[in-house]
Amino acid sequence: MARTYDLIVYGATGYTGRLVAEYLARQHGGSGLSWAMAGRSLEKLAQVRDLIGAPADTPLVVADSDDPASLAAMAQSTHVVVTTVGPYQLYGTPVLEACVAAGTHYADLCGEPVWMRQMIDQFDAQARATGARIAFSSGFDSIPFDLGVLSLQAEALARFGSPAPRVKCRVRTMNGGFSGGTAYSLKATLAAIAREPALAQIMVSPFGLTPGFTGPDQPPANTPLYEDETGSWAAPFIMAVINTKNVHRTNLLLGHPYGSDFVYDEMILTGPGDQGQAIANHIATTPMIGTPNDPKPGDGPSAEDRANGSYDVLFIGEWPDGRTLRFGVKGRYDPGYGSTSRMIAETGIALRESDAPGGIGTPGSILGAALVRRLQDNAEITFGVEDLSLMA
Repeated sequence: MARTYDLIVYGATGYTGRLVAEYLARQHGGSGLSWAMAGRSLEKLAQVRDLIGAPADTPLVVADSDDPASLAAMAQSTHVVVTTVGPYQLYGTPVLEACVAAGTHYADLCGEPVWMRQMIDQFDAQARATGARIAFSSGFDSIPFDLGVLSLQAEALARFGSPAPRVKCRVRTMNGGFSGGTAYSLKATLAAIAREPALAQIMVSPFGLTPGFTGPDQPPANTPLYEDETGSWAAPFIMAVINTKNVHRTNLLLGHPYGSDFVYDEMILTGPGDQGQAIANHIATTPMIGTPNDPKPGDGPSAEDRANGSYDVLFIGEWPDGRTLRFGVKGRYDPGYGSTSRMIAETGIALRESDAPGGIGTPGSILGAALVRRLQDNAEITFGVEDLSLMA
């Protein structure tokens, strides 16, 4: 099948899709990458192309999730589709189905584990047959966490000769809000569970995305606690519900290099003392999302706010004999938009360059260290060992 493009950004007229297209035009405009912008309206696509300063000859592709023929044509014309059109449980299935059928690689920003599990059950075998590499959760959820654990474990093997059977993820800072699309996706997920309560098990299980495998009990990480090793109070982290599932799926798909007894959790650090405890208690008892104050789909921060955002995530690998390994992932720009748009764009390019087999995977299981290198070289995200001790 002759393909015209290396990559198509589907949803380029939306808030996040526009940022992805803008990043590609700026960062990879002279690289020889053949890419196009896709959406429902040719007129709006042209307006966004001009707004972001993309070349006037940037191809525009009309495609609509309500028009299967247009999605099939889009998928057949490109090697990779990067889609920012969510909630994916409402708009994503036809796009994914078209890509799988055409053997076209696919990346999205999905943090909707119920839909993801349904797609794994429905399309993984076909994707393996057609060679389509499918990477869910290719933004802040869950790339820094998925690749952070993967990178820590690679260092663990190199330094200690064995993976860390226990990894704690602690978010040290996260400057930036969540998107209107994230809020909309949560509401759609809750509505789906209300219609089919059995789906709740996928949400609550850390192994909801590892069909056929259930590992050991995992820390609930749902109440504040003080940790001597960080010198800080820790609170529940809202994104752990999706990130932990992707980390365990990567471990499964790679043949359990972290071990079949791997234990992992995520929390957010709030500081020491009474103030840290008060903040942790506030986070644990105050809804961060799913309120009337949620941003609306399509809304987002200003360019200044995106530029001033950042995040800093710590991973602590622990062994029963007291050895520890600390690994950090740090990113410029706000996590939900500025950094996420860069992450999914680099994932799309890496999928084009990869020779991995097809199937529904994760950025870590499909791309691994190659994506880490791309993110460090292009997206201003750093990965590195911070400290290790042979004995605690």
